[in-house]
Amino acid sequence: MTAANLPPFIQHLLKPEAYPHPAADVRLVQTHISYVLLAGEFVYKFKKPVDFGFLNFTTLDKRKHFSAQELLLNQRLSPSIYLEQVTVTKEGEKLALNGSGEPVEYGIKMQRMPEEMMMGNVIKRGELSPAMLDAIVARLVPFYAQADGSDLIKAFGNAEAVSVNILENFEQTQSFIGCAALNKEQFDAISAYARAFLGREELFNQRIAAGKIRDCHGDLYSANICLADQVYIFDCIEFNERFRYCDVASDAAFLAMDLDFHGLHTLSEHFINRLTAASGDGTLRPMLNFYKCYRAYVRGKIGLFTAHDPQVDAATKKSCLEQAARYFELATQYAKP
Repeated sequence: MTAANLPPFIQHLLKPEAYPHPAADVRLVQTHISYVLLAGEFVYKFKKPVDFGFLNFTTLDKRKHFSAQELLLNQRLSPSIYLEQVTVTKEGEKLALNGSGEPVEYGIKMQRMPEEMMMGNVIKRGELSPAMLDAIVARLVPFYAQADGSDLIKAFGNAEAVSVNILENFEQTQSFIGCAALNKEQFDAISAYARAFLGREELFNQRIAAGKIRDCHGDLYSANICLADQVYIFDCIEFNERFRYCDVASDAAFLAMDLDFHGLHTLSEHFINRLTAASGDGTLRPMLNFYKCYRAYVRGKIGLFTAHDPQVDAATKKSCLEQAARYFELATQYAKP
């Protein structure tokens, strides 16, 4: 997508002079739901006006609300990174960041983290170590212990509630069957496995009884972890509580699946072993494969959504389809007996 086709406020924020601080090289990164601007020492994130059913950012009021929620919820794990909510204003024809004119968009301002220490880049360099995973576990165990686990949240751990998220994935990807990333055999195998596991209600009830349904992160994988001077875990799910109110096993399975995706099976096993030992979680393992399959399928789905976003360029589309195909293949592997 060319700059001319971007929303006017994003075109404005691509100019270094739009910021009250040095921003010599402004770079735009897009996801299926966000515009992310890397500007000097800071990052500015704005929500796209999209409606995927499971999230709805179509009005300015909704984007204001969910930006505020994103700031609040992410301060639980990374308070030093999430700085403030920002407003793009318009006065006459002039746009400004935190100006005095009429608000036209809302977003959040974050401290920029060192890109070389983002977990994905550490993995690419082959430098991820068991000690780094131990540090992540040390951050997660007290977070889960302190996270809200009220009766309202516990209800999201039963088989019926979990099935809403699982079956929604299949409904939202059915129209993509036969595309370059997902074939019918994969769809049928994964769907059958998930539906059969959802019938094992006693496993889900056991997790509820153990107090393992919490207000979690919801999107715990390498793209949202920085291994700098300390462990920073960011970009939790703010747009839909049913994705965040979940079994700790579902959160942990996402990172374990991500390590599998990168071919780091030994480190994936180390992470789960360390987490279960440190937390005393003796009933996580029977849930692990099921939630790994779910998380791999979600990543495949997001790849499809991003690839079919008319705003992304051809290279992004190709890359997203290739990644989606790998995620669906991994989900198929988890679905095998």
